[in-house]
Amino acid sequence: MSRSDRMEIRKKINPTLFDLCLGILMWGIICQIVILIFGGSASYSIGLWIGIALGIAGSVHMWWTLDRSLDMVAKGAAKTVGAQSLLRYMILVIVMALLAVSGFANPLFAFLGYMGMKAAAYIQPFTRKISSKVFKV
Repeated sequence: MSRSDRMEIRKKINPTLFDLCLGILMWGIICQIVILIFGGSASYSIGLWIGIALGIAGSVHMWWTLDRSLDMVAKGAAKTVGAQSLLRYMILVIVMALLAVSGFANPLFAFLGYMGMKAAAYIQPFTRKISSKVFKV
């Protein structure tokens, strides 16, 4: 990959979003190690990674919503951000309800994975150092 290709990719990837997603993945790996140490069932791991996927998708959607709303007038931006936030949480509730009813995966561990978004926000300065050195983003 040439230097200009890497520069083009860097322009497309929001560094803070990348750091947040990296932090969510790190949270998932740490939680998965704890599950393996304590001998959790497969439904715990499946639930955890469903939550991690929801957290990453929610983060990308939040970034997309905020990026789009910055080009709007204040009243329209507030409505857009509010509506998109409700959409994110409705999807989360629907997925959690489906997990609880189906028994396919543990919904508590899915919620734990989703909360990786919160943990990732706190460790963002740490993930910034990693991503700038390792991934050069």
